[in-house]
Amino acid sequence: MVKLAVIAVWLCLAGAALAQAVDNPPAVHSEAPDLGTLAAETDAVPQLPGLWATPPAEPLPAATADPLPEATANEPVDTDLLGLVLKAHWVVQAVMGLLALAVVAVLTVFLFKAVEFSLAFSRLRRAGAGLTAGSGLLALPNNCPLAEAARAVQGEMAALPRVLTTDLRASARERLDLALDRIEARAVQRLRSGTGLLASIGAVAPFVGLFGTVFGIMNSFLAIAAAKTTSLVVVAPGIAEALLATGIGLAAAIPAVLLYNRIMRRIATFRHRLADGTAELLRRFSHELDARMTPARTGV
Repeated sequence: MVKLAVIAVWLCLAGAALAQAVDNPPAVHSEAPDLGTLAAETDAVPQLPGLWATPPAEPLPAATADPLPEATANEPVDTDLLGLVLKAHWVVQAVMGLLALAVVAVLTVFLFKAVEFSLAFSRLRRAGAGLTAGSGLLALPNNCPLAEAARAVQGEMAALPRVLTTDLRASARERLDLALDRIEARAVQRLRSGTGLLASIGAVAPFVGLFGTVFGIMNSFLAIAAAKTTSLVVVAPGIAEALLATGIGLAAAIPAVLLYNRIMRRIATFRHRLADGTAELLRRFSHELDARMTPARTGV
């Protein structure tokens, strides 16, 4: 029986080789012995080296990587700016709120200065027109620095005696120059009000926004570590919140710097027009002093 089993094994192996070599392998004879029956009847089947098939390898275990939860992967991402602000960290929200107040402050200063400069230039223009139309030391209408300068000239002239000496003329001119300088300084100081706030916002707002951005990105990295995934669904909202803080900071700083430069140019123009009017007042004051000194010279 053992010999029959060996012969049957050889026949099976040969049949398998022929089946691989030709398209139509020969059919196994119906009287061929069954290997399963032969193995059951014998105690052991001899192992033939090089002829016995290699046992199949065990299947690999399934991948153990945890995919993203279906709720997280399919959850809609809120791209609304208000939604990003509401979902941001409280520190980032505080930075955004501070920068929003800075934007409101810049807009308030802009509206206030627009009205203030419009009124100041309008009054100065009317006072200059009145000065050009009249002659001598006259009173000017409107409450503007040029009108104050005209009143200062009239007051100084009224305080002088009818006959002047050279010393009195020099001291009167010196006192008037000081009075006109004080009037101009007060006018410029009023126009410069609020520019310090603009300068501070223009210099500090970008750095405040950068602080919010740095903190927001750090918070995003912590969220990535907690979620154990680098999916954009987890990363993108936090980075967007962080960059929004920088955007608000720039939105506050850029108008503040532009408005500050504009105010400085308008103040320079105002000072130039005021200086032109005060120079005309000083010219007329000098003529009046010369007229009062004439009798003294003829009497010598």
